[in-house]
Amino acid sequence: MRRTQPALVAREEIERQRERMREIAQMPGRPRTYCIVTYGCQMNEHDSETLAGMLREMGMEPVERREDADFVLFNTCCIRDNAERRALGNVTWLKELKKERPERMIGVCGCMVQRPGMAERLLRQYPFVDIALGTHNLYRFPELMAQALTTRRRVVEVVQDDEGHIPEDLPVCRQSPTHAYITIMYGCNNFCSYCIVPYVRGRERSRSAEAILQEARALKADGVREIMLLGQNVNSYGNDLQDGMTFPQLLRALDETGIDRIRFMTSHPKDLSDELIEVMAGAKHICHALHLPVQSGSDRVLASMNRRYTRAQYLERVRRLRERIPDIALTTDLIVAYPGETEEDFQQTCSLVREVGYDAAFTFIFSPREGTRAASMDGRIDEATATRRIEELIALQKENTRRRLQAMVGSVHRVLVDGASRRDAQQLAGKDEYGITVNFPGEGSLVGKIVPVRIGSAGESTLRGEICEGEIL
Repeated sequence: MRRTQPALVAREEIERQRERMREIAQMPGRPRTYCIVTYGCQMNEHDSETLAGMLREMGMEPVERREDADFVLFNTCCIRDNAERRALGNVTWLKELKKERPERMIGVCGCMVQRPGMAERLLRQYPFVDIALGTHNLYRFPELMAQALTTRRRVVEVVQDDEGHIPEDLPVCRQSPTHAYITIMYGCNNFCSYCIVPYVRGRERSRSAEAILQEARALKADGVREIMLLGQNVNSYGNDLQDGMTFPQLLRALDETGIDRIRFMTSHPKDLSDELIEVMAGAKHICHALHLPVQSGSDRVLASMNRRYTRAQYLERVRRLRERIPDIALTTDLIVAYPGETEEDFQQTCSLVREVGYDAAFTFIFSPREGTRAASMDGRIDEATATRRIEELIALQKENTRRRLQAMVGSVHRVLVDGASRRDAQQLAGKDEYGITVNFPGEGSLVGKIVPVRIGSAGESTLRGEICEGEIL
């Protein structure tokens, strides 16, 4: 049964935050420069773009080095223990910078701060942090900044609100003039046994289709060529709306806006419908690339993870995808050393990776997250075994990727040019329709255009080629 429309943050509240931004911009003692350090997923990257937009409205300019910034903000992740430890280690490092310049301000926000008990830990162990806020109250950042500047006291605010709210019309400072994120929903209802996301991002809340379509049209008018739709499980978009669009219906409507490329992530396999596959197969602008996390190839482990699909069901979805979209690029997430994972379970994961032949995979050793069911499970895998398994899996996928890329040599790909190649300033680089980086010689005037490139050779994870005859868009 569908719930009522998720609560929007009132326009009056958003305008109040904008007024705080204007007030801060007039403060003589405000920070003049900022540096945002982002950890985690694309959702965090987009949150950082919103935070940057607000800081620009406060009259601050970005700098690349945190040592040069008057205000340093860490936007954190807690999906795995090493990401959290990295963030806290870097925050601790800033203690010395604070000693050098006591007026320098330090902020911490995001999923790590939202985790139960972390706000208290920040207050106790990190007294040099000036501002801390979680995921549910990011839109209140200007007000918290104003409090810290006027009172010169620490401001920590973490709202434990499972339902959450949906803020609209906040300023955004995009990292790219041609690529943009659009968040279509927040939160997650799946409660996989290893995952902390539902506890720090809250329950699923979908934005209205009207707001999403309006944002997409505005981005297209602003010169954006490619959008990435974001959600913890985009396939369940609209389930919480009354008379709202389903995700396939939303994709069809976005395809009709004429924006050049549409991507989305992440898709939960249990919710990947035939309707969605048909929309992808028939659309003009939806890229033939899908991130479909499987996590394990063992039915026993999948059941323990609460993934709610079997290996056979997953493979049937892959078969259907390749039947309707033969050139689709598939990527995935894989966890090894999950509690109780036997050698047979691990080999079943390896055999699934061979059978699917993923274009790429993000592989992880299980990381226990306090508060999740898996964190208290018996059967923890020793470090040596976990390391051996992850290395074996990485080597297997590396060979899959090599074969997939080598098979593309000689074909023509449409590449959206981002700029100069990282490794060779004389070359251009961009992503093709499958999300693969392609390097090729060309003029700077091609940046932001979609060009035909004939693939001449393949590296470990990238392609190289030459511009060939064909329309440049």
